[in-house]
Amino acid sequence: MGRYDELMSLSLRKGFLIPSAEIYGGLAGFYEYGHNGARLLRKWEDLWIEYFLGLGENYHLIDSSSVLPYSALEASGHVDLFTDILIYCTKCKEAHRADQLIEAVTGTSGEGMDAAQVKDAIMDNDVRCQRCGGTLGEPVPFNIMFPLSIGPRGEEKAFLRPETAQGAYLSFPREFEILRKRLPLGLAIVGRVYRNEISPRQGTYRMREFHQAELQIFFDPETFERGLDLREVEDVSLRVVREEDRERVAERTVIELLDEGDLPAFYLYHLAKVQEFYLDALQVPQDAFRLYELNQAERAFYNRIHFDVQVRMDSLGGFREVGGVHYRTDYDLTRHAEHSKKRMEVFHQGRRFIPEVLELSFGIDRNIWALLDLDYDIGKKAVLHIPVRLAPFTCAVFPLLNRGGLPEMARRVYREIRRWFDTLYDDSGSIGRRYARMDEIGTPYCLTVDHESLEAEDLTLRERDSTDQVRVSVGELRPTLTRLLEGSIRFENLQVGG
Repeated sequence: MGRYDELMSLSLRKGFLIPSAEIYGGLAGFYEYGHNGARLLRKWEDLWIEYFLGLGENYHLIDSSSVLPYSALEASGHVDLFTDILIYCTKCKEAHRADQLIEAVTGTSGEGMDAAQVKDAIMDNDVRCQRCGGTLGEPVPFNIMFPLSIGPRGEEKAFLRPETAQGAYLSFPREFEILRKRLPLGLAIVGRVYRNEISPRQGTYRMREFHQAELQIFFDPETFERGLDLREVEDVSLRVVREEDRERVAERTVIELLDEGDLPAFYLYHLAKVQEFYLDALQVPQDAFRLYELNQAERAFYNRIHFDVQVRMDSLGGFREVGGVHYRTDYDLTRHAEHSKKRMEVFHQGRRFIPEVLELSFGIDRNIWALLDLDYDIGKKAVLHIPVRLAPFTCAVFPLLNRGGLPEMARRVYREIRRWFDTLYDDSGSIGRRYARMDEIGTPYCLTVDHESLEAEDLTLRERDSTDQVRVSVGELRPTLTRLLEGSIRFENLQVGG
């Protein structure tokens, strides 16, 4: 069994992922989160919100509609340009997304190719249907938005939103007024988006309904950098893959990249902050992370600068995109101003202009899968070494035996601790099996009540990653666990009594 199949099997058995409508055979491109997955999802979102809204004092979370009118997506360019190249097999009629098919056969990316380029690549490389080996038909653009008809007669056309970003652009004029006309203004949206993918695959990596977390930063390009403390990041070594050298990751400090002159300071500042989120908050190993620059042909035409955030996933064959940092200039607000006939200009510090936008965009489901891939150690037993803050449950409480007053004390401890921490109670099976179950879902700490506990009013605290144990008094459990979660004390330095 390969790494992907192992992870998917564990995710299904442990309540992380469930195929949508599973009892009816599932629905391609749709997955649901089970009880452990939903907790992991929410904790990832909470951590993201805390970290990225903390980058600016005028950054705020909003919640926009999942349904957008035709006119708004026509203005944004999605109606005409939000397409992938579709190609059918003439024999078995299988639908293929052309860029994925070309990459699978040739090993080189087909991203950004138009229909004519796809046709040439297929001819030059004798690309055939991967399902039956048949000849492929003509490549054609396919709009991947989900259309809707609103009203009893379906008189109004709309779409399910293909990205969260448009909600921020449409909300900008009002939010700018409400928030006392200050720039930079950050509007973050975390929620579901919908894309009618031609050939969804690889589990949660490419789905038709998925979660995004995006921060749109509206700024004045003449003053944005003055409000950033570049000293925080100037010595940070960024793991970048530049467009002129795709063969290696270059370790370059922010100062070194700034001296080269092609990347503005505000952009490098945010690259450093994104890298910090992955390396420190998500605890992604350095060698499993990189910032990958897209060239002009690969990036969207409105992006002046575009770096993908990539994480190595062995289950998917190597580095895969999980997010991006996009300098979108004033394209979005300008387009909406032109089509809506509403003013998007602002008057700020003595001049009138349309703000530019820096977008920090993340596919949440891809990030969740990346954490499972990186953190699951699957050997004789499976252990999910996920960061403590993201673990579905922080701790579990066990009675060593189901007699002699141990269950009663364990229940008392459980009722107290669950007020402060996400906690499970388990009295089924041997103590070793209970530890193993908690390791499999990433629970960092287990609390076991034994006969000594009844007299000493203490219990055994076990750490997931080391499997080490110490005795801790019941009265010290809350402050001890709090200090462990905060990182103010390490488990190996913990003494009896906390």
